[in-house]
Amino acid sequence: MNNIYKILAVLLFVSSLGLNVRSEDTSKFDVGIDEKLGETIPLDLSFLDEYGKPVTLRSLFTKPTLLTLVYYKCPGICSPLLNGVSDVVDKMDMEAGRDFNIVTISFSPKEDYIMAAGKKKNYTELMKKKIPDASWSFLTGDSASIAKITNAVGFRYQKQGEDYMHGAVVTVLSPEGKISRYLYGTDYLPLDVKLALTEAAEGKSVPAINKLLKLCYSYDPDGRKYVLNFTRIVGGIMIVLIAGFVLVLTMKKKKNNNNIPVNSDYLNGKGNIKNG
Repeated sequence: MNNIYKILAVLLFVSSLGLNVRSEDTSKFDVGIDEKLGETIPLDLSFLDEYGKPVTLRSLFTKPTLLTLVYYKCPGICSPLLNGVSDVVDKMDMEAGRDFNIVTISFSPKEDYIMAAGKKKNYTELMKKKIPDASWSFLTGDSASIAKITNAVGFRYQKQGEDYMHGAVVTVLSPEGKISRYLYGTDYLPLDVKLALTEAAEGKSVPAINKLLKLCYSYDPDGRKYVLNFTRIVGGIMIVLIAGFVLVLTMKKKKNNNNIPVNSDYLNGKGNIKNG
């Protein structure tokens, strides 16, 4: 009987460990990104800009926009994330303020516009390109507005003491606030960002070169990056070659028809037809 009790005690202990592991695993899912591609964020949300003035997201989303969610006192990946954004903006042949805007929002309700102003100064002064002041906004807000924007883009984070557990992602949105693409990590390829912004600008006028790039590249959801679409390229080349071949044949046939000798008597109605 004693052995049975011992076995039961061991089983209860092991099961309690299992429950603890499951609860820890579940807590990890409180941090991450729930992609909401095609959904529209609430543009009427109000925040304070880096000058302490209230602004709505609608007033900032006048172009395709790169949205970053950070907190300004972050000791971890927020700085590398913003460094990655400033670095890729320096390298791209698209211009901030002309082709796209950048909006950075702190998801900590304790942070104020003075912190936002300091961060903006740090990153914009280090950039090689001197971008227009209004092209990159650093915002702060209350807990209600923060909850609405983080929920709208599927950004899940968890407070731990004075800090937060969170991921690193740039959300690319259209001028209408529609979520077009998520770019993960802290380093971004200029081509990936350019193609994402081009997709976000579908409702607007897109330069021809950007349309051509979009035809050549497609987004790989598994690798979460843009890849060269060989099938589409080869198909396009084949269509061009076939069209060229048909055009050459048509022109050659037309030229041959023009070179056929014609009896002038028949043209003048004087020709005679003889029966065999």
